[in-house]
Amino acid sequence: MKKIILPLLAVSVMACKETPKEDNQNQQKDIALTYPKTKKVDSVDTYFGQEVKDPYRWLEDDRSAETEEWVKQQNEVTFNYLDQIPYRDSLKNRLAELWNYEKVGAPYTEGDYTYFSKNDGLQNQYVIYRHKKNEDASTAEVFLDPNKFSEDGTTSLDAFSFSENGKILAYSISEGGSDWRKIIVMNAETKEIVEDTLVDVKFSGISWKGDEGFFYSSYDKPEGSELSAKTDQHKLYYHQLGTAQKSDRLIFGGTPEEKHRYVRSAVTQDNKYLLIAASVSTSGNKLFLKNLEKPNSALVTILDHTKSDTYLLDNQGDQLFLTTNLNAPNKKVVQVDAKNPQPENWKDLIPETEFVLTPTKGGGYIFANYMKDAVSMVKQYDYKGKLIREVELPGVGTVNGFGAKKEDKELYYSFTNYVTPGSIYKYDIEKGNSEVFNTPKIDFNPEDYESKQVFYTSKDGTKVPMIITHKKGLALDGKNPTILYGYGGFNISLTPSFSIANAVWMEQGGIYAVANLRGGGEYGKKWHNAGTQLKKQNVFDDFIAAAEFLIDKNYTTSDYLAIRGGSNGGLLVGATMTQRPDLIQVALPAVGVLDMLRYHTFTAGAGWAYDYGTAEDSEEMFTYLKGYSPVHNVKEGVAYPATMITTGDHDDRVVPAHSFKFAAELQEKQAGNNPVLIRVEVNAGHGAGTPVSKIIDQYADIYGFTLWNMGIKNL
Repeated sequence: MKKIILPLLAVSVMACKETPKEDNQNQQKDIALTYPKTKKVDSVDTYFGQEVKDPYRWLEDDRSAETEEWVKQQNEVTFNYLDQIPYRDSLKNRLAELWNYEKVGAPYTEGDYTYFSKNDGLQNQYVIYRHKKNEDASTAEVFLDPNKFSEDGTTSLDAFSFSENGKILAYSISEGGSDWRKIIVMNAETKEIVEDTLVDVKFSGISWKGDEGFFYSSYDKPEGSELSAKTDQHKLYYHQLGTAQKSDRLIFGGTPEEKHRYVRSAVTQDNKYLLIAASVSTSGNKLFLKNLEKPNSALVTILDHTKSDTYLLDNQGDQLFLTTNLNAPNKKVVQVDAKNPQPENWKDLIPETEFVLTPTKGGGYIFANYMKDAVSMVKQYDYKGKLIREVELPGVGTVNGFGAKKEDKELYYSFTNYVTPGSIYKYDIEKGNSEVFNTPKIDFNPEDYESKQVFYTSKDGTKVPMIITHKKGLALDGKNPTILYGYGGFNISLTPSFSIANAVWMEQGGIYAVANLRGGGEYGKKWHNAGTQLKKQNVFDDFIAAAEFLIDKNYTTSDYLAIRGGSNGGLLVGATMTQRPDLIQVALPAVGVLDMLRYHTFTAGAGWAYDYGTAEDSEEMFTYLKGYSPVHNVKEGVAYPATMITTGDHDDRVVPAHSFKFAAELQEKQAGNNPVLIRVEVNAGHGAGTPVSKIIDQYADIYGFTLWNMGIKNL
């Protein structure tokens, strides 16, 4: 058993703000923390003649009683520690208090009804309501309540899709946060389940063909653990209503000579065409077309390579409108005849610009949502490519929505930024007017806070944007508790959005900073590629430079700086804290990809190779991955930041073994008094669908741990 000494602070907040941290140490009362003993095994892998030890390989077995016992012991240590933070309960109470406001989603019409989602405040899952189209929302009834799926709220609603006439609903559920889904088919009129549940569905939408049936995607159930065993042969099926799942027709995939790890489908609104996107990784896809009006029609290949991300936007008869970044890193919209849909026949409808494009459609128009320095700008076009207008938005921030059926006269969109709770706006498609549809009533005043964008210089001279948010009038004295958040991968963009948890952090005088690192999608495909594979270090350098900027500009110092990120962002935190342990006080890696030599051997991890490469690709790639892999770069005798690793025992996206092995390495080798804890949420997955009660508990623990280890005794 390994013991370290942890500080129990005995100074006031003001003293903490004025006294150097090393002086605080002399005023602390020590308590002992005993980590569970983590055994080592003689597991060795050989890459290009080089042996790499993996002493905690046994923790990869998520089905073993020994791993379960290790998790139990680690959680006992973690929660015993957290129980001693005096303001943890007050943080939890404030989170619950602020969270407790009515949240309403945008309405949409299916069949004879208008549907919308609503959460009364602290409900674990949103409830689906409906009312007759010609009636007022005050007459709405509960249509589907996911809070009744399970007693503890850990079964959540995922995909939700109606047949063409709106009379049949197919929806999928996730149990315990797993990526594996079940699809349930309901009579929307009577709310009765009408056939057997479809099982073993994963990474799937639900695409209806009229009222007859729907397309969905899945893998064969893997041998071994369904939570960690490799799944890399995705297939598209068609389910005919009224038939058993075993009779479902395989539409695409399943050929041994060609693996597609992700297969997605889309049916045009007129039910004329099925489009199938097939990918070997999270970036790039082939594209195929099938004429649904001809049952025995063959698949037509639109794209036979994965050099672009190309997908269906809409159609008008035989005219297809596609969104693509083929030879257009910031994306464009092209038009092509379905009879000859290959790229040589494409015509630009909305050409590429300097800003990244994400188009939607509704009411007979295309809405081009552009991202300009990570904030939204929307333009409305007709189907001839004519600009109708630039949409006047409520402010500087992020908008989502702008989607509707062709016959709709109005649509809805949401607007938010870091200090503005998400509001819903109704938009008149022909007139271009917006009006507020729903604004939440929340105990938070945006006027008390400010959010500004800065640009800082990374190690190689690249300019990187970052948005910094905090209370107005905050003294930039270098002593403000600060959380720096990042992701930097998979072409994903971090755009401004309101978070109740962040609001509580800022209420306590904290600063919340978000850096738009390379590897993300904020500036298109080039920005993404600049943070992948042998360029992945750029992402970590960008994050380190963001931390140095916050310190140089006196927002904070290393003593009051925490870094946080989840999934690929968990890798970001793990790599940053092992490369620059001196730079930060607290590290918060969540559900992180932390073993870069073995990530691709679990679940769908092999599909991440576009961003990471794999240790089998080449000796150069192996050496590069090993050089930054957090699990392999924890060194004996280094004083690492106070660290709380978070994961879920049902995470089958990034398996918890990553976090288990990283925690074991840190606990063994940590020098100094900073704690290394791992908090394993039971019956939870990668994050989606997590019940509100668990989210509130998690943030109270994260913030309590962070502030306590910054030397703050009282709030």
